[in-house]
Amino acid sequence: MEWPASTDEYEKLLIRMSTPRVVIDNAVCSTATLVKVDSARRHGSLLDAIQVLIDLNLLIKKAYISSDGKWFMNVFHVTHQNGDKLMDESILKYIEQSLGSIHNATTNRSKGLPVLELTGTDRVGLLSEVFAVLADLQCDVVEAKVWTHNGRIASLIFVKDCNSGTTIEDSQKINKIEVLLRNVLKGDNDIRSAKTSVSMSVMHTERRLHQMMFADRDYERTPILKFTSDNTIVTVQNWVERDYTVVNVQCKDRIKLLFDVVCNLTDMEYVVFHATINTNSNRAYLEFYIRHKDGTLISSEPERQRVIQCLKASVERRASEGIQLELRTEDKQGLLAEVMRTFRENGLNVTRAEISTIGNMATNVFYVTDVVGNPADPKIIESVRQKIGSSNLEVKELPLIYNQKAESQDQAIGVGGAVLWSIGNLVRRNLYSLGLIKSCS
Repeated sequence: MEWPASTDEYEKLLIRMSTPRVVIDNAVCSTATLVKVDSARRHGSLLDAIQVLIDLNLLIKKAYISSDGKWFMNVFHVTHQNGDKLMDESILKYIEQSLGSIHNATTNRSKGLPVLELTGTDRVGLLSEVFAVLADLQCDVVEAKVWTHNGRIASLIFVKDCNSGTTIEDSQKINKIEVLLRNVLKGDNDIRSAKTSVSMSVMHTERRLHQMMFADRDYERTPILKFTSDNTIVTVQNWVERDYTVVNVQCKDRIKLLFDVVCNLTDMEYVVFHATINTNSNRAYLEFYIRHKDGTLISSEPERQRVIQCLKASVERRASEGIQLELRTEDKQGLLAEVMRTFRENGLNVTRAEISTIGNMATNVFYVTDVVGNPADPKIIESVRQKIGSSNLEVKELPLIYNQKAESQDQAIGVGGAVLWSIGNLVRRNLYSLGLIKSCS
């Protein structure tokens, strides 16, 4: 490391002590890449480390977190989404450099564009109205993320001027956008809770969405739409002898799960001192040993129940069960308004959306259900695809209920396969007990 001429030896020592040490190991485990981070502990440092990994869309299959005094050690077992280890040297170097500088990273980032923050009561067709207003005001959506949960909606939308292709600097126009969108969000019955704001910078978008829904108290609301989400089990109890509150979360495994849970613990002002994360087949098991920032434990039953509600909400916000549709097409003015209007006219409700534009190409991902939250009729989906363009709009993923129906139809002819699978499992267990095969633990 090259030091500025003005840096004295004491400053160099402080920098060395506070700079995280990162080791990436591909030799220890045959099924995952190990990423080890040793660092001085500060509030939010664990979340920053996890954020580096999830921003690369990596899966964290296991993790071990331990804090001793003012120092902590993290070990993450990570893979690509297809289950492969990380072998690309450029990715490994990026992870090492990013994790090594997390203490110096800024929490906010600016795209040089106004970002619209919207929260309110979700309803069918709401996004169609939002994007129609933006199209009428000559605003081009560059990027957006939309989450819904328990009948609430939170969205971050980055916009630019359609005519100039640059940032919107007219304060009167920005105020008009804010007022009109607030009126859309209010509708007929959300006069008090609908909120809109405009700024020129935003922290990590997904962390900000968690904060917006937390501030909106989505965790204690009754859902308007009917969803059949996977069962999430959260337990919270004090281990007085060891001076920790122990939090256990069991739920369906998915990408970014650890980030979502740690994000909410961090924003609720809890510090994670130790943690163990494990995934088995399709389930995730997360155990955290936490305290308040002031070192105290959870002190009341209402607080315990609030933690349980908030962590369940953190898991559910991203766990959309609708059909995943991906739109890839050349971007044009009013594209989103047209697509959303087609969804609304065909009785489809958007439960989550990720919208991005690179150059002149739009890549948008939507999760859709019917108007009451049930899986959409495949015939309607196909009709919508034909109207938007079947080559542009593809079905990327079906909700679990479709897979369950397919499995039930195959049960009559699948008994023999199940028996063979069980025999294979028995043989593998015997080989493992004899030491003839090994597993990564």
